Amino acid sequence: MTSRAAGLVPSPDRFTSRLRSPAVAARVGLWLGITFGVCFLTGLLSHYAQQPSQPVPFPTSPSWGYRLTQGLHVVAGTAAVPLLLVKLWTVYPRLFERVGPFRPGPLLVTVLERLSIAVLVATAVFQLAIGLANSAQWYPWTFSFRATHYATSFVLIGALVVHIAVKLPVIRRALGADVDDESQDRESARSPRGTQGVLSRRGLLRTTWLAAGVAALAVAGQSVPGLRQVSVFGVRSGDGPQGIPINGSAAAAGVVPAVTSEAWRLSVSHGERSVELSRDDLLAMPQRTETLPIACVEGWSASGTWSGVRVRDLLALVDAPADSDLRVRSMQTDGPSYTVTTLQGNFAADDRTLLALGLDGETLALDHGYPCRIIAPNRPGVLQTKWVGSIEVLA
Repeated sequence: MTSRAAGLVPSPDRFTSRLRSPAVAARVGLWLGITFGVCFLTGLLSHYAQQPSQPVPFPTSPSWGYRLTQGLHVVAGTAAVPLLLVKLWTVYPRLFERVGPFRPGPLLVTVLERLSIAVLVATAVFQLAIGLANSAQWYPWTFSFRATHYATSFVLIGALVVHIAVKLPVIRRALGADVDDESQDRESARSPRGTQGVLSRRGLLRTTWLAAGVAALAVAGQSVPGLRQVSVFGVRSGDGPQGIPINGSAAAAGVVPAVTSEAWRLSVSHGERSVELSRDDLLAMPQRTETLPIACVEGWSASGTWSGVRVRDLLALVDAPADSDLRVRSMQTDGPSYTVTTLQGNFAADDRTLLALGLDGETLALDHGYPCRIIAPNRPGVLQTKWVGSIEVLA
């Protein structure tokens, strides 16, 4: 490196703020790791819930389980944004530290540390960016969000584990000492050379916790009705036909002519047996009413009182076992995937799983799936199929 190029790279000694300390970085990093852990575990649950084949059936109870976990996923991810920004600010000077004399042991640790940091920062920024864009239903990319978000989460957590392992001695000393302890600080940041600035270390930490709390509150109303008035970034927090948000309209799905036609029929089939039912036929069957939430992967959820026919009663018409796995096909012709979904046997057998015909005492709105839709407890919203055209019992 030429002397001129070297002059363009700042020396770590130029950073004199006492706030850029392992004592601060470790405390912010602890909570950042917690938010990433919550996102990872709840993301695994969401991904598993959407799998057509499940070795261990996803539970139908509690009915609000998916609402809770996906709400936590989005809230934790949003809270992680200010935590990540502060964490990066505190450790920024380490980017300019030079590798010392060649010694295999320390050099290996340094290489692992810097590689893990590079991967961790890149994947963290990427995951949070596409996650927030997905919550807002903004997709300026061509790749599959679900597959990419899922795969990258393992890379992020792997890099995080490596980083923690490498830095564990520093983390333990920092968390075990007072936040104002300077024993691990760079020489340039220690008193009397270090500069205090307008905030103390405790002040920076309190400000960081407050920012993370405000960020979480800004989206929590999508899942918590009582917070909807203050959740300014809760993009779908109760507005929509019949008080329930929607992700896609009937017009956008291209179903309007078919589902509003008097010729519409629901096909239910089991091997050689099949029946076709008009909406009037469905209304003539025993009706059931259930209050169930609908919760989507974007983090929003809302409860409604749904009325319709139990799915297990439909299966009885074709002599199918109540706990049969089902293929549910929507009449949607345009839009995203999930036009064909698998309803696992434990959901089909649950008394609360309905082919819904009405919502809150009214005829089901067209945008909510008229003439009928699936509504089941503890099930991702993308699998609560709208505009159902056929139900087929899988062998």
